[in-house]
Amino acid sequence: MDSVMQEKEFDSMIYENNEGGEYGKYFVQTLQYPDGMATPDFAELYRKFSNRILWMDGNVCPGAFQMNTAWYYAVPERDPIFTEHSHPYTELIGFFGSDPADPYNLNAELIFTLNGEEHRLTRSTMIFIPADMPHNPMRILRVDKPMFHFSVVTGSIYNGEDVYK
Repeated sequence: MDSVMQEKEFDSMIYENNEGGEYGKYFVQTLQYPDGMATPDFAELYRKFSNRILWMDGNVCPGAFQMNTAWYYAVPERDPIFTEHSHPYTELIGFFGSDPADPYNLNAELIFTLNGEEHRLTRSTMIFIPADMPHNPMRILRVDKPMFHFSVVTGSIYNGEDVYK
């Protein structure tokens, strides 16, 4: 089988992963973290409690909105880890436990603040944040098993200078 494509019934092509084809550029499979997103100190701190998986935005794929994915596997050295901020676009944030037998158990505990209101999270959660609403600080208090985290913002470029410092 060719590493780039294989023939399928009726002579159509199947491309391997993001290799080849007109639309392979839309399949992002390696981390392309934006330059200047975080201070060097924050980037080092982040690596100690998480493993960023993939990042998508208009720089990675023209026309895309921003999405970030990571595994959180430890309590960060700094508390709170993220500072309060707002931005002119909506955001969706998720935290998911990694136990397939109990997917709603976060197996972690964190405090997430939305417009000054704190919420203790111990269950898999999605959070909708309206445009211009202050959110964070966020505190990760306990991590018993890795949790999957994602954030999606409707803007094409995310400026994390106020958050990742």
